[in-house]
Amino acid sequence: MSAQSASRPLRPMHRISLPESGPPRLVTLATGTPVWLVTRYAEVRQVLMDPRFDRRSLHAENAPPLLVVPNLLDDPNGLINQDGPAHQRLRGTVQRAFTPRAIARWRPWVGSVVASLLDDFAARPRPADIVEGFTRPLPVSVICRLMGLDHLDRDRIRHWADHALSGGAHTAEEVVAAMTEFGVFAAGLIAERRKEPGDDLVSGLVAAGDELGIEERQLITLTLGLVVAGHETTMSALGNAVVYLLTDGRDGWPLLARDEEAAATAAEQLLRTVPLSEGRVLPGLIRRAVADVEVGGVLIPAGGVVAVQTNSAGRDPDVFPPGPPDLSAPLTSPGIAFGAGPHHCLGAWLARLELELALHHLAARFPELRAEFTPETIEWRVGQMTRSPSRLPVSW
Repeated sequence: MSAQSASRPLRPMHRISLPESGPPRLVTLATGTPVWLVTRYAEVRQVLMDPRFDRRSLHAENAPPLLVVPNLLDDPNGLINQDGPAHQRLRGTVQRAFTPRAIARWRPWVGSVVASLLDDFAARPRPADIVEGFTRPLPVSVICRLMGLDHLDRDRIRHWADHALSGGAHTAEEVVAAMTEFGVFAAGLIAERRKEPGDDLVSGLVAAGDELGIEERQLITLTLGLVVAGHETTMSALGNAVVYLLTDGRDGWPLLARDEEAAATAAEQLLRTVPLSEGRVLPGLIRRAVADVEVGGVLIPAGGVVAVQTNSAGRDPDVFPPGPPDLSAPLTSPGIAFGAGPHHCLGAWLARLELELALHHLAARFPELRAEFTPETIEWRVGQMTRSPSRLPVSW
């Protein structure tokens, strides 16, 4: 039995139905907890940027349950679950490494990783699986090199990541066991880099954390987050983009080959319109009101739980043109695929760089790349926070 439903094929992510744009409305989580669902662009940005909606209170003693099975985003020590000065202090340990200027310095070697993978991919018998050969190993290779983990078994990383961000594919016991093993690894890595620092993200994190007096458990959780978030989102975004570009968006393929700037513009449109997850409420996009706040004409009471739907907001007809994305057009408003406000994704600029270089060089190297799959025959990686293809046979 494949990874997708045996009863009916799943739709490609760019074809799925999303919650309709409208005022905040109450929905219910799998735990039975009611949450206010926010879908419109302006209101999503309001919730993400207003300090009256926070993360820390989601872990207070009186907080309602949000998850049936735990995951990394539920860890109270995690960066995403801090607010205000505590959040800025912890974020500051790694933020300098992910500024646009810092990311720009990584462009040459990220490009070299892309080129090396495409060289190997070109030598494969056809049809070849582009997920196995390119969209999966690229972000893993990049984050491993950044963190000085080139020696680590990539299957081990995938095992940890699949459990850390499990969306129902694993039991609570399996998640806890994997995360315990992951935590032991991270603790050992931190001790190793503290003793023998190098020119890598973990060494920089440890040095900054020790200087600022960051607790060891927070350093461990932050290291876990960098390993997982450093490749999971990019892998899913790239795989789903390839599905769109080789099916309904085929007309955009020559545009990507033009230059890196054109590919960067196209990547922003793809991030806006091709969701990484289905219409479910994602734990990282939940907040709790610490005061009464009006959102879109609806009063959210203090203590109320709010979930933002960035996928729906990215297609808000009052902000963005309806229909398929124009891959040649710059966004008319800032994209929110990586969130907004103080919890804006730390690795957003790195993910953008990887997508830009991957799409451009893939299209330039393989102008005749074609799908040996149809939207109905795609095998999907399911049961995680994100959904992406697990296999995509292509020829050229």
